[in-house]
Amino acid sequence: MSQAGPRLTDLAHGGGCGCKIAPGVLRDILSKTSQMVVPPELLVGIETSDDAAVYLLNDEQALVATTDFFMPVVDDPFDFGRIAATNAISDVYAMGAQPILALALVGMPVNVLSTEVIAQILQGGQQVCQLAGIPVAGGHTIDSVEPIYGLVVLGLAHPSRIRRNASAQVGDQLVLGKPLGVGVYSSALKKQQLDAQGYRDMVAVTTQLNKPGSVLSAMDAVHAITDVTGFGLAGHALEIARGSGLDVGIHWSRVPFLPQAQALAQAGCITGASGRNQQSYFEQVVLPTSGWDAVQSALLSDPQTSGGLLVSCSPAAVDEVLAVFHAQGFAQAAVVGQIQPRQEASPRLRIRA
Repeated sequence: MSQAGPRLTDLAHGGGCGCKIAPGVLRDILSKTSQMVVPPELLVGIETSDDAAVYLLNDEQALVATTDFFMPVVDDPFDFGRIAATNAISDVYAMGAQPILALALVGMPVNVLSTEVIAQILQGGQQVCQLAGIPVAGGHTIDSVEPIYGLVVLGLAHPSRIRRNASAQVGDQLVLGKPLGVGVYSSALKKQQLDAQGYRDMVAVTTQLNKPGSVLSAMDAVHAITDVTGFGLAGHALEIARGSGLDVGIHWSRVPFLPQAQALAQAGCITGASGRNQQSYFEQVVLPTSGWDAVQSALLSDPQTSGGLLVSCSPAAVDEVLAVFHAQGFAQAAVVGQIQPRQEASPRLRIRA
């Protein structure tokens, strides 16, 4: 769909999951909040920076609750809505649950954007929710300076099928469901350096629902799941490492990328969020001593909007996990690393070129 009026990305100081507060700053903010009362029914809270909260309803059901919203990562309003909705629903899949309903979160500069453009954003989100099999059952709207759209998403799962980011085991293999490079592509788009095919590739990957998560959670050999979003592959792999108290190893040569990601990064299409991510956590990343450069570091920390699942599973289950991904259209899903014993006092992410 086309739009009349200003480019959506020109109305926002950042876009997509690149809008996230840097992980180091976020940890500092949360460390200053007062201790909350935690009921025993709260199975998952903020303790390991997991993808969603989980509340035990009964012996057979756990409620999964999450919210995600951001400013435009693309200019087409319908595509913006689709990407934002796909990204928000992903956290439910990353916990191994099935989404049941959504609430819309909408902030729009109503004196700048037409009602038609705003309606197209909401229509894009509604289309994705229909594909996920859930209704948009309500929400909230405000008049804001920058366009903001996202969802609150609720899901259900059997308590035994919840998959946290903190339960990886030594020897597990790591499978990444989607290629990296969305942040690089969004930077190129903002600079008007992304061609039509690149835009199609970007929208295709960011609107692909992470449905394999709710299937993989039924496998006992799948121990941990998260999704790779604003903190980049390195940041979310480190969350698994910290939560599990183990090291994570990544084989860089095995990591899948969008077709133009590396060339665009070499050309300088790198987001500010990538640098903020590095400042927040690169002291916990062990990089190769040779054959590594700043561009590769930027790709390692590249913020992914609506990125892929990162699955920690036993080696014997790798083929089955890949088969689930491939059967659902995730052609580039690949084994990218493994869980290793911790070598130092605190967990590390170790990169092999």
